[in-house]
Amino acid sequence: MPTTLIVTAHPEPKSFTNAWARKSAQACKALGHKVLWSDLYDMGFDPVERASNFKNHVEGAHFDMLKEQDEAAEKGTFASDITVEQDKVCQADRIIFHYPIWWFKEPAILKGWCDRVLASSAMHTVDERYDNGRFKNTRALFCVNTGASAYECAPNGKEGDLEMLLWPMAHTLRYLGMTTMKPVCAHGVHSYHEGDAKIELERYLKGILDDQINVIRDFDTRGIIQFNSDGDFDDNGSLKPDAKCHSAFVRHGDS
Repeated sequence: MPTTLIVTAHPEPKSFTNAWARKSAQACKALGHKVLWSDLYDMGFDPVERASNFKNHVEGAHFDMLKEQDEAAEKGTFASDITVEQDKVCQADRIIFHYPIWWFKEPAILKGWCDRVLASSAMHTVDERYDNGRFKNTRALFCVNTGASAYECAPNGKEGDLEMLLWPMAHTLRYLGMTTMKPVCAHGVHSYHEGDAKIELERYLKGILDDQINVIRDFDTRGIIQFNSDGDFDDNGSLKPDAKCHSAFVRHGDS
């Protein structure tokens, strides 16, 4: 049975985000999975990478994040909270990220988790990334909620295509070699609903929570977020003329 790491990023323990994450954990356990848990706010996770995080950094010396991470990986001197998180990622066959969309992206604490935990040399190298990434057997899923409606988060919506907003985070995982499944999204999640609208929202959110057992059961049959393979790029790192485009982020110049 797989080991599943659940990473949740919301400051309110009673939020829908965290209730949904707990449903993921319950579903995984019901299916016999080993569950690892990272509630970033509850942990008080520090998202800011800085010189003082590194035991061997010489005070006053130029801070080069990648070189500091390389040295920490070589000498085993990452801060203990980082090594704990890195070990969870290394153990996981699946990672489920639960978070709200704030200002069109993930909360800063989750971005900082990526900055610090997915460190150079410890989790990737120049030769171990993308198709050759260390985590090519790991699958990830985003379970995200928005305050906007599904219409507003559609490709023609004024909030922008949600799947494109998720692309940078998915590409971060792709860099490590992971496969990211098509996201599960809950829309219109905010506390300003009243009367019938509030009742309808509660019914809608209960349906999502109740269905999470099916999401977890059918995890491996979900569609995936497509990326170009390494072979689709030339020696300069440019998309080859005959390569298919999977995203507006990586496209031919005349697209």
